Amino acid sequence: MASPFVDKVTISIRAGKGGDGAVSFHREKYVAAGGPDGGDGGRGGDVIFRVDNHMNTLMDFRYKRKFAAGNGAPGGGKRCTGKDGESIVLRVPLGTVIRDADTGAIMHDMSSGEDFVACRGGRGGWGNKHFATPTRQTPRFAKPGLPGEEHTVLLELKLLADVGLVGFPNVGKSTLLSVVSNAHPKIANYHFTTLFPNLGVVYVGEGQSFVLADIPGIIEGASEGAGLGHDFLRHIDRCRLLIHLVDVSGSEGRDPVEDFDAICSELESWSPELASRPQLVAANKCDLLGDDTENLERLRKHVEAKGHKFFELSAATTQGSRELMLAAADELDHLPPVTVYEPDYVAPESAPATPEDIRIVHDGDTWYCEGDWLARLVASVNFGDYESRMYFDRRLRQAGFFDRLEADGIQDGDTVSIYDIEFEYQS
Repeated sequence: MASPFVDKVTISIRAGKGGDGAVSFHREKYVAAGGPDGGDGGRGGDVIFRVDNHMNTLMDFRYKRKFAAGNGAPGGGKRCTGKDGESIVLRVPLGTVIRDADTGAIMHDMSSGEDFVACRGGRGGWGNKHFATPTRQTPRFAKPGLPGEEHTVLLELKLLADVGLVGFPNVGKSTLLSVVSNAHPKIANYHFTTLFPNLGVVYVGEGQSFVLADIPGIIEGASEGAGLGHDFLRHIDRCRLLIHLVDVSGSEGRDPVEDFDAICSELESWSPELASRPQLVAANKCDLLGDDTENLERLRKHVEAKGHKFFELSAATTQGSRELMLAAADELDHLPPVTVYEPDYVAPESAPATPEDIRIVHDGDTWYCEGDWLARLVASVNFGDYESRMYFDRRLRQAGFFDRLEADGIQDGDTVSIYDIEFEYQS
């Protein structure tokens, strides 16, 4: 059965296209030569990301991966502007990082709670009312709407927690979280009981609290994909402080010093900066030691030699848990706030479409021509109107289009194909 916790998805988003401008003329009794009155097209809708504090997973994006905003409506007569397209709002958990899927660059960090417009809708096209001049009093063409922005983005949830609980499976992380906070994680005596991170709020005094995260599944090789740690190590990235739990009871048959070093090595492999953050080391299950304290003392000596504060703990009986949480709160008072990732995405520069971009392919006696500038010109012309066709011809001549065809060897009678328009060339 698939886990309900989804923290990384790739989706496609597209803003709406702007509406086309209208070609219309004023018609009214007793009003001669009313003139053009075609309205502008409406603006396309945006794609907006919004934080939902009731969400803690990206499960909503698991099966639906394509999202598109509404297109703007075309303009109408009587200078009526078309209706704007409907924007689409995508709700995500607090702490979601939005990246460009192609480059991995950060577009936005949804940690402030503010909305983020990821794709802006296209501008609506001008109606023919804008193109009237003293010499062209009845323009029979209008501008098409512009396309909206589109992106393929990677949504990556990085939990907003002040303190992260790390350690091997079954060392008591979930038990500790349950006794010091309002969280109720699943607890059982087998490895990988916890299959996704759990968050809890720890209250240590009047007006003083912090968020504690239980990060599951870190074992040797986690940074390379072993266990569950490869999936969840990213959730420690924001933590200002780490609490490293180590089982000193020997119930698993492991050496606590080796366990401590193994987890530190995995953190170092994942992120040297993360491994350098302050750690409080807690020797858990001290209630099972009895008179044999050799493991406890060896771990204490090893940890303190590395400069970390050491605590004795029994999460099951709550012994030492209060002291550990007070120490964590005291450390947090001297640490910088939770990391917020700065955007580093740079949109690729799209050069404005120019006549030089026209591509010409010669096949027999047919010349196929295409390009962004040409496509926009074709879309703005009403080929049923003589004046519009003359405008089209004039723009092509001004752009040097026919000069290029002649330089390439076009002959009278050859066919020129421009998208869905074809005509016979005559010099």
